[in-house]
Amino acid sequence: MDSIAAAGVERTKSWSEGGCIPVRDIADGDSLAYQAGEKFSFSIHYEWGLIDSDVGWANIVLDTLRVNGTKAYHCMVYGRTTKLYDLFFPVRENFQSWFSYDGLRPLRFTRDTREGKYTAKNTYVYRRGGLAEDHIMADVYTTTSGDRSLDIPLTDCTFDLPSLFFFARNMDFDAVVPNVKYPMTFAIDDDVYNVYFILKGRETIKVKGVGTIKTIKFAAKLISGNVFTGEEDLSVWISDDENRIPVLFEAPILVGVASGRITDWEGLKHPFTSLIKKR
Repeated sequence: MDSIAAAGVERTKSWSEGGCIPVRDIADGDSLAYQAGEKFSFSIHYEWGLIDSDVGWANIVLDTLRVNGTKAYHCMVYGRTTKLYDLFFPVRENFQSWFSYDGLRPLRFTRDTREGKYTAKNTYVYRRGGLAEDHIMADVYTTTSGDRSLDIPLTDCTFDLPSLFFFARNMDFDAVVPNVKYPMTFAIDDDVYNVYFILKGRETIKVKGVGTIKTIKFAAKLISGNVFTGEEDLSVWISDDENRIPVLFEAPILVGVASGRITDWEGLKHPFTSLIKKR
C-alpha cells in the first residue's frame, strides 16, 4: 500500500480486540450527522520551500440507494491534481463505498487509484452472518503485487476509508476523553491496519475563502509509503456543530506539507452554525 493518509500507526494481519469509537445512536438513520444529498469540495494545497500553491481538488458526495433491497448510503470520493501538477506527479483517486442506512455497516467498497507510477484497484464485498466466519471478499490489484483474490477477516469495528469517515462523524463527544487513543481498523488493498483517533480540543480557526469557524481538532497518524512519512501526526479540524464536517487538514509528507481546506458544501442536514464569520 502506498500513500494512504489515515489515523493509524501499525500495519497488521490481526484485528483489534478493543471496542469501536464511542458513537451516538446509529441504529436509526434519522439520528445521524448527515443526510443523502450532502456534497463537499476541497482544495488541496502544497508547501515546500518557495512552492506555496493549490495543487489539486477533491469532492465527496453522499446519496442513498437500494442494495439487495435494503436502503443504503453510497459515498463517492474523487480527487485529482491540477493539469499543471500532473506534469510532476499526477494523482487520481476514486473511492466508492456502500454502507447500511441503519448501523452504518460496510457493504461494498471500490478503489481506483493512480499516484505517479503507482496504481491500485480494490473491489470488496462484505460477507456477514453466513455459515463461514465474517470476511471481506477482496479482488485486489497493485502495481507492486499484480492481481489477487483473497478473503480478509472482518469484525464489527472494521471499515473501508469512506465508511470509517462517516461512522466517525457520529462520535459521542460526551464519551470521548481528550488525548486518549480510540482504536479502529480499516482494510485497503490486501491488508488491515490498526487505527486510532485522538481528540485534541476545540479551536476557532480561519479557513481561506470561507471565514472563521469554530472547530474540534483531532490528531491522527500517517501510514508511511511513497508520499507520507509515517512519522508525524495528521491534524484534522471538523465543524463544532451537528454536521461534524471536515473544514481543514494538514499532513506532513516526505517533502513538504500537504493540506486541504473546504471550499464548497451543500445539502447539509443541520445549520452550519460553527461558521461564525464569513469571509
